[in-house]
Amino acid sequence: MAVAIRNQIRVLRFHHGEMTQQQLAEQVGVTRQTINAIEAGKYSPSLEVAFLIALVFSKPLEEVFQFDGQLPGA
Repeated sequence: MAVAIRNQIRVLRFHHGEMTQQQLAEQVGVTRQTINAIEAGKYSPSLEVAFLIALVFSKPLEEVFQFDGQLPGA
């Protein structure tokens, strides 16, 4: 079973004054590489980092991240 967490970070950065990954990383307190990996779907952020990213964009968490998995046994 593949669990996928999609995100809208790239789109949100574009609509937020074409914010760079570095600028977002500085506001969240992580590295640019971390933002890059999250944005590319190669890394799932901690709950704290996910909430901080949503806060930067003034969006609810579910508008930034979407869960594309299923519950085990479903």
